[in-house]
Amino acid sequence: MPQETFYPEEVQVAFFVYSLLPDRWDGMSGTYLGKDWSPCDFFLNLHDIEDKKVTVFFMKLIERITVRHSSEEADKRRKKEERKSK
Repeated sequence: MPQETFYPEEVQVAFFVYSLLPDRWDGMSGTYLGKDWSPCDFFLNLHDIEDKKVTVFFMKLIERITVRHSSEEADKRRKKEERKSK
């Protein structure tokens, strides 16, 4: 039976608000740049998030992990393409 992962409420709220932020991509390379944080305050206020500092802390952690993973995957694809072209 797979083990389920439960996150504290603050982390769940961070995932929720983070998912509402639009993504930013580099138009030339197609590289994922992270989230557009300009509407963050709007969403935090809209959903009456009380502890905004903690929520944003977890959101930034989520973004850092996501961007790093995206970058690593892009590097793998680039190296694979380089090997194919040789």
